[in-house]
Amino acid sequence: MSAELQLAAKVVELIRELAGRSAEAEVMVRHHALALTRFANSAIHQNVAEATTGVRLRLHLDGRTASGSTTVTGAQGLRSLVERTIAAARVTPPDPGWAGLAHPAALHISAGHPGSGEHSGLAFGFDEATARATPAERAERVRAFVDAAGGLETAGFCRTEYLSAAFANTAGQAVEGRTAEAAMDGIARNAGFTGAPSGLPGGASRDGVGRLSASRLADLDGALLGARAAAKARATADAVELPPGQYEVVLEPTAVADLLQNFSVFGFNGKSWAEKQSFAELGKAQFDPSVTIVDDPLGSRGEPAPGLPFDDEGTPARSLVLVRDGVTQAVTHDRTSAAQAGAESTGHAAPTSRSWGPFPAHLRLEAGAAPADGIPDGPPSIAESARPFVARMRRGLLVTDLWYTRVLDPKTLVVTGLTRNGVWLVEDGEVTRPVGNLRFTQSYPRALGPGRVLGIGAESVLLPDNWGGAHYAAPALHLASWNITGNASG
Repeated sequence: MSAELQLAAKVVELIRELAGRSAEAEVMVRHHALALTRFANSAIHQNVAEATTGVRLRLHLDGRTASGSTTVTGAQGLRSLVERTIAAARVTPPDPGWAGLAHPAALHISAGHPGSGEHSGLAFGFDEATARATPAERAERVRAFVDAAGGLETAGFCRTEYLSAAFANTAGQAVEGRTAEAAMDGIARNAGFTGAPSGLPGGASRDGVGRLSASRLADLDGALLGARAAAKARATADAVELPPGQYEVVLEPTAVADLLQNFSVFGFNGKSWAEKQSFAELGKAQFDPSVTIVDDPLGSRGEPAPGLPFDDEGTPARSLVLVRDGVTQAVTHDRTSAAQAGAESTGHAAPTSRSWGPFPAHLRLEAGAAPADGIPDGPPSIAESARPFVARMRRGLLVTDLWYTRVLDPKTLVVTGLTRNGVWLVEDGEVTRPVGNLRFTQSYPRALGPGRVLGIGAESVLLPDNWGGAHYAAPALHLASWNITGNASG
């Protein structure tokens, strides 16, 4: 039994002692260790690390629900947590939406690999070397990134993260698991070039990006990411402006990750769906038949699992197909949203899911078939999986990244945002010139609608979420149309 599960069991015992047998309670204990090495001006300027064990209690007593948390895990600290939460429950309004506790259920694991995904054949997303990584090991990857940029100014971070967690409730459910993650995100800056587009100051800078998430620090190649970022930055010199309009686009995986993030939070969220604020219509062909989207916290296809094997209500996590061959099949639920929808929890409870809704945190857009004639050669500024689509585009845009995206209408998931880290005009299968950053306003589901997906890359790239804790496996996408609404001049 892990130290976290022992703590969870102690809190359950205190609930029974102080609140009585009729009380319903669930306890989540997380030991979270995060280490971050940051660099700017091509030098490391900060190395920070923290390790915290937190206990979160949710208590349902006499029809009322209250929550409490603490990082003081000694005997008195745990008793104080329970006493405070009991006192809060007694003055809290009645909770008619309480959906009860998860009953004892086994995790979806294989006998030979404790904590692993049923089909992954790998230890459950955990690499001891990553969990114990040193500042020097992260610094090695930063140095490789900086050196590979060949003199361009660089900035970014390399991080390692370790999570060991356990859950217990008064209904008898008790589970535990652990996971580790590494990520690197950096830019190379091409400063001071001439020929800036109208509306931008002369000497404006352009950036290129290298970004990747992995379950093993050993899988992060700082030199590869730095070379990619530098190639993109150099290829942005002398950018031109394009007028607003509908453009055929190839989105690289770094841009597709933003689509998946917004699909996750606003589209496949069970609370939003129950409140009719989501675009999702179960059983309807809302996407092109080439599109399949899966939430996969347990790992698959030889990839370690990126998440824990249970959620914050103790429900075992499992792979969930949200879209199959273009047809929307499911949304994600915690126990509260499932009760509202007359469904079952899909294992997506989180500390904020009763307020913000449960959403999938490990989305994968399934990769397409590899091109029969292989991947054509192209400049290193183009992601390998995007090259076949560029080669067959008559006129359109190659987009590296999307950022500062904001939802204008959650029901249709119309999003506005900007391009970033490199945009290029493609004509007759060739990248002809860089383009200044563009503003877009686009319904994400419509962009991937029937007949609008011209190609899906043959390889998915695992990318970290800006908020932390989520991962998106994204291939390149070739789309028939993307709505550009502005440029550097307005």
